[in-house]
Amino acid sequence: MDSDLRTTTPWRDLDLTEAPADGPVAFHDDLTPATLLDAYRHGLYPFPADTEEQKILSEMSYEGRVPVLGESADPYAVAWCSPDPRPVILVDEVRLQRSLRKQLRNKVDWTTTVDACFERVVRQCRAGREPRWLTDRLVASLVRLHEAGHAHSVEVWDGDDLVGGTFGVRIGGVFSADSQFTLASGASKVAIACLVRRMAGSGGVAVDVQHDGDHARLIGAVPIPRARYLELLREHGSAVTAMPADPLPARGLAA
Repeated sequence: MDSDLRTTTPWRDLDLTEAPADGPVAFHDDLTPATLLDAYRHGLYPFPADTEEQKILSEMSYEGRVPVLGESADPYAVAWCSPDPRPVILVDEVRLQRSLRKQLRNKVDWTTTVDACFERVVRQCRAGREPRWLTDRLVASLVRLHEAGHAHSVEVWDGDDLVGGTFGVRIGGVFSADSQFTLASGASKVAIACLVRRMAGSGGVAVDVQHDGDHARLIGAVPIPRARYLELLREHGSAVTAMPADPLPARGLAA
C-alpha cells in the first residue's frame, strides 16, 4: 500500500504565503490516497463539492483568484483549504468543561477505543449533514489511508453502543482531525480529548481541529498562524510510535 502513496503530487509547488486566510487556497480534482496524504503533509485538507451547483458556485466565486492545479474535466470538484489562523490543541493544553468532567465521574460509564471501527465513524460523521463534503470518493481514499496506517479514528462507547467519535489523518506528531459526531451529550468532546491524550502518549505534539469556533475553544484549541502550523508539520512530521490502542475508561479524562 505505501508504494501507492509515493506518487508525485502538486502541493510542494503551491505557495501559501499569500494564499487566502479563509476559503479554498487551491482547486485540484484528485482525491487519490497519495494526493490526499501529501496534502495533509503540506497543511491542506479537502472539501469536495457534492453537487453540480456547488461546483458552479466555486467557479463563479474563485475563477482567476484561486489557482486550479493539474488538468481535469471537472476542475472545481475539490477545493483544498489551509485556514489562517489554524485552531490547534497542544497535547498538554487539552481541557474539558467542569460539567463534562462531573458527568464522566458520576453519570456515565463510557469507554474509548482507537481504530475499532474507522469506516463506521467516518460514515456516522457524514450522516444527515449537508452539504455532504464526505463524498463516497473521499471516504474510499480515507479508508485506504486507514488501512495503510495513516488515518485513525477514536470511538466513544456506552456499553456496546457507539455514542461518539472523531477521525482524521496523522502526520508524525501532528494529527489533523477532520470531523466528529455525537449521539450523547459531550461524547464528541470526549473523543477529541481522548485523541489528544493518546497523541501525547505516543510522542505527538498537537491536534489540529481545522475549524475555529466555540466548540474548538472549549476543549483547548487556540488559533495559531498558518506559518506556525506548517512549521509544526516540518518539525514533527516524521514517524513516531503508534497511539495506545487499548480500551480506556473515559472517566480517566476527568482527572
